[in-house]
Amino acid sequence: MHELSIVMGIIDLAEQQALAHGAESVQQINLEIGELAGIDWPALEFAWQSATVNTVLENAEYVIDKVPGEAECLECEKRYYVKNLFEPCPHCHQYLMHIVKGKELRVKSLIVN
Repeated sequence: MHELSIVMGIIDLAEQQALAHGAESVQQINLEIGELAGIDWPALEFAWQSATVNTVLENAEYVIDKVPGEAECLECEKRYYVKNLFEPCPHCHQYLMHIVKGKELRVKSLIVN
């Protein structure tokens, strides 16, 4: 379950930022996660609830912006939305693509107390 390691990384970042700004806790954290990032959403929720206990994120509201997958076909060069990495281009039906959006995994902002 790599979702736990993702949450642990977010906790480390939040604790560093809270310490750097003299804060004791985080009120809100905004995350940007792509739909092609390979996240199991229920596992992420479980990992979040379990791992944030007794951390600066324990009572934080967390907001997730889900970024839809977008690819550019390497054959016909058209852009299209994808739900998974093994989807053919809807225009030419080829499978070679460059992922343009949807693999993001970043902390956009923190509101600290």
